[in-house]
Amino acid sequence: MKPILSRRDFLKTASAATLATLTTGAPRALFANDELEKIKSTADTVIVLWMAGGMASTETFDPKRYTPYEKGLDPNRVLSTFPSIDTKVDHIKFSEGLEKTAAVMDRGTLIRTYTAADLGFILHSRHQFNWHTGYTPPQNVHCPHLGAFIAKTLGPLNPAVPAFINIGQRFDLGESEELKSFTTAGFLGSEYGPFNIPYPDQAAEAVRPPAGMTPGRFEDRNKFYKKLLSASPVGKHGSDYQKESLLRSMDNAHRLLSSPAAKAFDLALEPLENIRKYAPGYEPGQRFNASLDRMGAQYEAQSVGRFGLGCLLARRLCEVGARYIEVTTEYIPFLNWDTHENGHSRLVSMKKMIDSPIAQLVRDLEERGLLNRTLIIVASEFSRDMMTEGKPSKPIKDQVEVPKTIEDPKFYGMHRHFTDAGSVLLFGGGVKKGHMHGLTADERPCKTIKDPVNITDLHATLYRTLGIPANLSYEIEKRPFYVTNDGKGKAVMDVLG
Repeated sequence: MKPILSRRDFLKTASAATLATLTTGAPRALFANDELEKIKSTADTVIVLWMAGGMASTETFDPKRYTPYEKGLDPNRVLSTFPSIDTKVDHIKFSEGLEKTAAVMDRGTLIRTYTAADLGFILHSRHQFNWHTGYTPPQNVHCPHLGAFIAKTLGPLNPAVPAFINIGQRFDLGESEELKSFTTAGFLGSEYGPFNIPYPDQAAEAVRPPAGMTPGRFEDRNKFYKKLLSASPVGKHGSDYQKESLLRSMDNAHRLLSSPAAKAFDLALEPLENIRKYAPGYEPGQRFNASLDRMGAQYEAQSVGRFGLGCLLARRLCEVGARYIEVTTEYIPFLNWDTHENGHSRLVSMKKMIDSPIAQLVRDLEERGLLNRTLIIVASEFSRDMMTEGKPSKPIKDQVEVPKTIEDPKFYGMHRHFTDAGSVLLFGGGVKKGHMHGLTADERPCKTIKDPVNITDLHATLYRTLGIPANLSYEIEKRPFYVTNDGKGKAVMDVLG
């Protein structure tokens, strides 16, 4: 078993890697462009729909035996708290509450055997770091997010549009610093980092000068800041390369302000009937800004609308040439998919949050002729199980006390962290249609029993659709750093058309 790494230890090592990266020079690709072209791409854009917090696969895309609630229920009997439903594909079942996504399953592939890494005591931030970078924290260099690798390797589809756009995650709550440690371009430089949009309904404000500031004053402030940065000594604000990359990122942002593509960020330009397909109940002028001191129904209602509008914004950004877009349900400890208790009732809300937006995004991209060249990925850091923490073969310390009998509905559907089998849903971008990969056990432990897929090979599959080889590396500190862990990723060819 690996040693336990606390949040404090994780942050200390992540911060040290960040500081070290600031002093490094320009990363150099160790493959020439003609070598990259040996893999024929099937996608130009990636949209990751991130189910942050641990989506229970047995309650969503890999339903098991349904056990309805009753007082005094033995928790060992509970595998799924929802009955299964049919999808558009005869041999694939989903869990109740995902009817709209089930209706577009004939356009995609379902992986049921994603096996998360063994990282010892489970911290969400560490597993999310591993999923988004392909590496196990901590590292002695600042690891780039996969969106940054894509932005660096392929460049923007539209020079005026940020290549890497991150929608829906706030960084001023919960495990904010841990999330920031991987939501970055790392050693690749600021110009390849994420354009963060916490509130999709307010995205248009992110591509305009601050309210009340005249264009002239805004331009003067931009010039002054660039002058200060350029004049700072090497080391104070990073190496020459890191400073130049930051300056280029500022130029890119400035270019977007005056580009027609900026209109894609303005959801007010979308017909209201389209908006309501993604965010039912949305009213014009509604602003999503629920704070954590006002939890409950208001927060849940706003979360549903935020994710839906995030998916609509992703579609609009895909249309104008964004390269990598991530839309998250947002990670907040003990909320959303982080279902340590009230699991069943919480998942009722979570399914309402994701079902319409996922299905509508698939249909809209298909209607616009974009789905074939856009890879949509629905994924989470790991799955959940009521009884098992980690993997059956590698048990680790339980973080949730399970009662001997369920006497209160809040314990119905409560979940520990399960890393032996999770679901990943893929649409478009060259993947097979109406296909299922892998097999999991029907009884507890509902582990992977055929065709496991780890993060290294999942990333290799994603990169392959973009024409990027899994052993592409960038030289940093005189050694190669690969886009997949040590360059060993093997694409899961069974899921590719």
